[in-house]
Amino acid sequence: METKHTIESFQFPVVGARSPRPHGVGNLTPTATGYWLLITNIIFCCFLLVALNATAQNLPQFTDITESVGIDFVHNSGAFGQKYLPETMGSGCAFIDYDSDGWQDILLVNGKDWEGNPTQKRQTMALYRNNQDGTFTDATESAGLAVPLYGMGTAVADYDNDGDPDIYISCLETDRLFQNQGDGTFIDITEASGIHNPGFGTSCAWFDYNNDGYLDLYVSNYIEWSRENDLFCTLDGINKSYCTPESYQGQASKLFRNLGNGTFADVSRSARIEDKTSKSLGVCIFDHNADGFLDIFEANDTQPNKLYENNGDSTFIETALNVGVSHNESGVATGAMGVDAADYDRSGRESLVIGNFSNEMLNLYHNDGGFFIDDAPAAHIGNATLLTLTFACFFFDFDLDGNLDIFTANGHVENDINAIQTQVTYAQLPHLFHNNSHGKFTDAINKVGSDLAKPMVGRGAAYGDIDNDGDWDLLVTTSNGPAYLFRNDGGNQNAWIKIQLVGQTSNRDGIGAQIRVTSTLGTQTRTVKSGSSYCSQSELTAIFGINDDTVIETIEVKWPSGAVSTRKNLEPNRRVRIEEETP
Repeated sequence: METKHTIESFQFPVVGARSPRPHGVGNLTPTATGYWLLITNIIFCCFLLVALNATAQNLPQFTDITESVGIDFVHNSGAFGQKYLPETMGSGCAFIDYDSDGWQDILLVNGKDWEGNPTQKRQTMALYRNNQDGTFTDATESAGLAVPLYGMGTAVADYDNDGDPDIYISCLETDRLFQNQGDGTFIDITEASGIHNPGFGTSCAWFDYNNDGYLDLYVSNYIEWSRENDLFCTLDGINKSYCTPESYQGQASKLFRNLGNGTFADVSRSARIEDKTSKSLGVCIFDHNADGFLDIFEANDTQPNKLYENNGDSTFIETALNVGVSHNESGVATGAMGVDAADYDRSGRESLVIGNFSNEMLNLYHNDGGFFIDDAPAAHIGNATLLTLTFACFFFDFDLDGNLDIFTANGHVENDINAIQTQVTYAQLPHLFHNNSHGKFTDAINKVGSDLAKPMVGRGAAYGDIDNDGDWDLLVTTSNGPAYLFRNDGGNQNAWIKIQLVGQTSNRDGIGAQIRVTSTLGTQTRTVKSGSSYCSQSELTAIFGINDDTVIETIEVKWPSGAVSTRKNLEPNRRVRIEEETP
């Protein structure tokens, strides 16, 4: 990887160390030499601070535009004082171009009231149509999505390859699949599709695990909970509190195979991913061993994480312990929630970031090629995350410098946690870790504007380009509170290229395709994917930042079918549509 002019390339002189005589300096005594080196250190540190400050000032600013664009959604957990566990967990969100007009719309998953205990809050999800003028309109009812559900997560993709995105909603009760009719409306085809998941669904993802050109579906399930088996738990010995998942039996997640005729088959058992000890909140699909078959990482809460390695014969083998991602470095199963995978260091291999409970640091599992090492402490994101409880987390390049940064949405599950743990709060600041391209990150949350740097009870989060200006905007949901839309103001001061894939032999969205972009900056790799984060879905198109490069030398797309598409010598700052060539 080529390194441009970076401050890190300089070496600090060490006071008192043996070193060559400085140019232009006479015969100094050891004491004088020490003073000279001390002064040199001070001057260099001043230069460093000025340079870092200039860098910080050039970072994009995130502006809260939620109210001004017409979004007034408030999540309904149904809470009425009984402290039912599901109230603490939801919900997610998604960017989706549901009407195929080239502009990203917004989907916000919602809970609903508990029977017999009305809250006067909204009972349905919300679909906001992008009006292409900086405003959004609530199109939920006209789109046929005004259905009361205790929703948790969502995954968006064109599962039937007809040219428009469909919506899957995971629920506390039975999940739902809504098929896009191509005219701005959806119909519920859950029963007709053969999908049946009566569990406590959380994160979910579309992917083609057998490379047959049809998108299959993975749904994470959490615990065996109902109002009837709700337990009494307490923090202070008197008042009821929200129970931990350790109090309940886990649930097996589900894998539904797309049969290509509009229906699905539950292949969880035959594919060998059925495990009732799991308590899954996050799922990430990536090819961890680069063998051409997509693998499944499942983030489990208080149980060992799972990495289901794809055998290429429609079965999987669980390898998390073998490759080092089942437990933390102390051998403890963490309270894992959100997860994402990406090639953040341009090694050509995808690594993992995992959000955990408070008093457990964020995991940054670096893919060393067959084994993963938790680089969170060395990357300076370990101690910084000990007091936060992270739900959503993902990699994205918010300043388009060609280095993938990390965003986390944080918030505790107990609204009175501060009375028990004085250093932990209910609402918490997000983290925005800026990648310095040398294996280190700096939390830039206080350098990108005051709107994003505010405590929230964060849950779901996703990134998308709502104004088609080439940089990533942010969508964040909160528990029993408002959703927030943050516009990226200034991310596109660097050059970029936005790539939309259209599969032919492969699935139409190109999910699972690997895109490699090469410019003077070096080679960057992204995989188009559904799911990741926490219960949420980001935009399916890919944006590559190339800093100040003026030419993109090569774009190479390796499709799930094995076909390869190449484009050369492109000008940046535009959108490119790449269709898979058919034999």
